[in-house]
Amino acid sequence: MFDGVLFDCDGVLVDSESITNGVLRSMLHELGWAISAEDSFALFVGRALSDETAIITAHTGFEVTDEWLGEFRRRRNEALAASLQPIPGAVAAVHAVDTLMDGRIACASGADLGKVQLQLRKVGLDEVFAGKMFSGMDQPHSKPAPDVYLAAAAHLGIDPVRAAVVEDTVPGVTAGVAAGATVFGFCPPDSPAHHPPKALLDAGATHIFTNMADLPALLGRPVHAAG
Repeated sequence: MFDGVLFDCDGVLVDSESITNGVLRSMLHELGWAISAEDSFALFVGRALSDETAIITAHTGFEVTDEWLGEFRRRRNEALAASLQPIPGAVAAVHAVDTLMDGRIACASGADLGKVQLQLRKVGLDEVFAGKMFSGMDQPHSKPAPDVYLAAAAHLGIDPVRAAVVEDTVPGVTAGVAAGATVFGFCPPDSPAHHPPKALLDAGATHIFTNMADLPALLGRPVHAAG
């Protein structure tokens, strides 16, 4: 059914969103913006922080600098290295999909490449994705633009129309659809960055699933409708 599979990272392979967003919220609180966890998830999850600096300035009056972003990444990486865990079932699912696709898989994230590498190494997925990790920050435009998925598909030598994308956020689903891929929306009910199934479907996801262990079987059969 598919020639390759392109995975998002945060919230799909690793349970990082609450850690990363917690660090961001702490730093925004330090700037005087008492943003709630709910609002912080809604505004920032699924997007590159470097693309969202205007909203920080609007709420704090602080002009975001490269130094501030660097400090955020340092504190974020320290927290991730200490406590990051894989999404339940993700490690086994990736290995099964890697076998199913004969190695034609990649990780295409909106995060910086250093974070992607750190996270996949932490959960033991760095070898299976070796040489196949891509960052939207290295492309002309990050998610919700399709650039990172187009770059990953090109590296694998596959037509993006023949690719499956696995995503958990509206910006990510939008990016996958814009690339021409079939998007599987991962929507675990206990996710702190939970995007409702309807939101992912409205963004263009073809299938919704809630358990990563189900992914290999879903990819191995024709997709007719959302479900």
